[in-house]
This record gives sequence, structure tokens and C-alpha cells, in this order.
Amino acid sequence: MRRICATKIVATLGPATTDPAVIERLFKAGVDVFRLNFSHGAHEDHRKRYDTLRALETKHGRPVAVLADLQGPKLRVGTFKDGSAQLKAGAGFRLDMDKTPGDATRAPLLHPEIFEALTPGQHLLVDDGKLRLETLDTSPTHANCRVLVGGPISDRKGVNVPGTVLPISALTEKDRRDLAFALELGVDWIALSFVQRPDDIAEAKKLVQGRAGVCAKLEKPSAIDRLEEIVELSDSVMVARGDLGVEMMPEDVPGMQKRIVRTCRRLGRPVIVATQMLESMINSPTPTRAEASDVATAVYDGADAVMLSAETASGHYPHEAVTIMERIIARVEADPLYRPIMDADHAAPEPTAADAITAAAAQVARTIKAAAIVTFTTSGSTTLRAARERPEAPILCLTQNLRTARRLVLCWGTHTVVSEEFASFTKMVDKACEVAKSQGFAEPGETIAITAGVPFGTPGATNILRIAWIR
Repeated sequence: MRRICATKIVATLGPATTDPAVIERLFKAGVDVFRLNFSHGAHEDHRKRYDTLRALETKHGRPVAVLADLQGPKLRVGTFKDGSAQLKAGAGFRLDMDKTPGDATRAPLLHPEIFEALTPGQHLLVDDGKLRLETLDTSPTHANCRVLVGGPISDRKGVNVPGTVLPISALTEKDRRDLAFALELGVDWIALSFVQRPDDIAEAKKLVQGRAGVCAKLEKPSAIDRLEEIVELSDSVMVARGDLGVEMMPEDVPGMQKRIVRTCRRLGRPVIVATQMLESMINSPTPTRAEASDVATAVYDGADAVMLSAETASGHYPHEAVTIMERIIARVEADPLYRPIMDADHAAPEPTAADAITAAAAQVARTIKAAAIVTFTTSGSTTLRAARERPEAPILCLTQNLRTARRLVLCWGTHTVVSEEFASFTKMVDKACEVAKSQGFAEPGETIAITAGVPFGTPGATNILRIAWIR
């Protein structure tokens, strides 16, 4: 089950992809990480899909990564007398804490934290930005607004407050229950929604306690103001372009995507580009040319993974969506322009022995045309450093820790194998050669570059580089 592509594919499971045979077909087509979306579905649904994935892992002998995506706070207006109302541009409109159903003049907004943060002159976006309001005066219990962009408004439509950090935790009570359940299952990644500040990541990591990696979903422009701090605290990052695009102008999103990907690459954090990548394939067996170009752009930028959401969760063509995404990735990575673009945006290594060894391994592998770079790791740090270099040779990761192997599946260019612990460096080199050969990375007479840390089992202690020949 060796993957040819370095860029990974994340696919969301849902009503269209519940059957074990369908999930296995997606895996064979190229999916590396499966996403369980806790905004939808009951716990028992997620448990069944999780069990299917672990059975798939056992059957094929290849680690499978599972990402649990928490819903996060959902700020919504309440209900309306007739189920909906029509707002006219220029008219007044009041939002308040009164639970009485709304009409064309007012609506309930039972979120005191929004009123607490509002000031006159701010804009509120309703229904993914289809309606726009401007606050005229505010209090802790209401906001009188003017309708800037009108249209129909109906029950429970979402509300966004662009440019404002709201005094609210990224974890609701529902999220905490879902988090406890996901950790009990044994998921590898927890995706945290509604991240506004580094404290949100710190709160999640305190609850997770190392049992899974924490992925920061960047969907609030306020998070971009503290991007470096958030990326440094996170174990990985997701560019959630759908929500990000609601509070930002559309022309700002592509540049922001590149900035986030570049920051993650420099700091050595895996980054996923998500949302609307092949949106038309929810109902069509082929994507638009613009969508194909969008996926290709993320690959050229060096993203670790690209993600499918509704395309595989509820679409009519989940297998076709994965297949075409894998084909786009393969074509980009074979493009003669791909390597110069990747190298041009290469981050300088940190001034540490571990980074120096890892950078040297990538250079040595290129010079001697090594068949693979083999990393031995316990915590995953050695392999993350190797992936940060975006080497030409594939990365073969050997670890005795199954959790580490699963988590690193998300990482660019990495093929993970669970192996036993080694008592000597000689046995480690022999094992590297054996696995490189058996997994289809190297043939007799070819070379591999090996990085590891001695003493064995010491996290972050990458201090050895060795060249070995396959016999």
C-alpha cells in the first residue's frame, strides 16, 4: 500500500460513506486520513466508522489516521413568527435577548457574549454573509442595527462578527462531550474550530493531554493576527477557507492561504488546505477546471494535505472525487516546475544539531540519489523535521509507537511503518534496509539515508546520519 504521492488526502465520512466496502474503496483510491465531522451524526455513527477504519488498518497492514473535527460554537439568530422574514436595505433591525420569535424589525440573538463585544459602527454578517448589518447603538442585551445588505432571513441562521475577538471559549459543552468520546475511541487528531487566540489551543491541549494531536482550524480572521503563536502551539493546522471567506473579502483568502501554508512549513507543522476543493463533485462526476487548479495550487504551495468535505460525506461521487484529487496531485508532483517552486520556498534549518542532521540528510539523499530517507522516531519529531525539508526522496518512518505512526500519516511525503525497538545501531541499519526493500522503496544496489537519535527512545535527539546500501 505504498503511496506514490507526497501530498496526502483527507476525506470526510458521512451518510454517503458509511458502508465498509465504500470506505475501503476510498482508502485504496488514495485517502490517507479520514475525518469524522462531529457537527453531524450521533456518537454511535462515528464509532461504527471508526471501527471500520481500524479493521481496514489491520487488513492492509498500514496505519490509518483518524481526525475528529469538533463543531465549535455556533452563533445563530433565533426563530421567526412565520419561519422567515424579509429585510430591506436601509431599514432598521434590532437584535436582542428576548426569546419572542422575530419579524422584519427584530430577531432574538441569545448570545450575550456578542453584545458584550459589540460597539457602534461594527458590521454583523448573517447567513454566511448573505445579509449585512451595521450596529448603530449597543448594550449588554441588544443592538440596534441598520440593514446594509437585505434579503430573506429565516430560523437559526448563523451570525459572524468580523474583526472582533469574542469572549467565548472555542469549546462548548457539546464539544467537551464529543472530545471525551473521540479520545475514548482513540482518534489520532482533534480539529479545534473557532480558534481566535493561542489560549484556545492551550485549553484544548490541556484537555487532550497528548492523547491526540491538536489541529487548529483557522477560520477566524482574528486568529491570523496571532498566526505564528497559534501555529507554534498547534500540532497541525487546517486552512478552513469556507468560514474564513465569510469574514474576509474573497480576494483576500488566496493570499491568506499562502501565508498560512508558508508559516506552517517554516515552523514544521503539517498543514491541511480544506473546503470547497472539488465542491461541484457533490453532484457531478467531474470537477470544474477552476477546482482542479485550486487543488493544484495547494500542492504547488507545499501543503501537507488537501481535504474533501461534502464531496465524500454526502456527495454522489465520493470515489470519483478521491480519484481525481489523487490524479491532480500526481500530475503536479511530476511537473518539472514543482521541485523548483518547492525549493524556492524552502525554510532555513533551525540552528540545532537535529535540524542540521535532517537538512544534511535531504542534501545527501539528493546528491547520491538515495531511494529513500529512513527516519527512526519515538515522538515523531525526527520525521516531522525530515518532512519540513520537503526532500526529493520519499520519507520512510519507522517507529515502535503505533500512535506516532498513525499521527504521522498526515505528514507530507511520509510512509509510516510500526517496527520493534532496537538494541544496537547495527540492527537498526539492518532493519532500515530490510523495510525499505520490503515496502518497495529500494532495490538491491540502491542506497538509503538514515537519520536517528542516540540514545534510542530520546524524543528530539536526532544526531546520526548514515548511508546504507541495500543488499
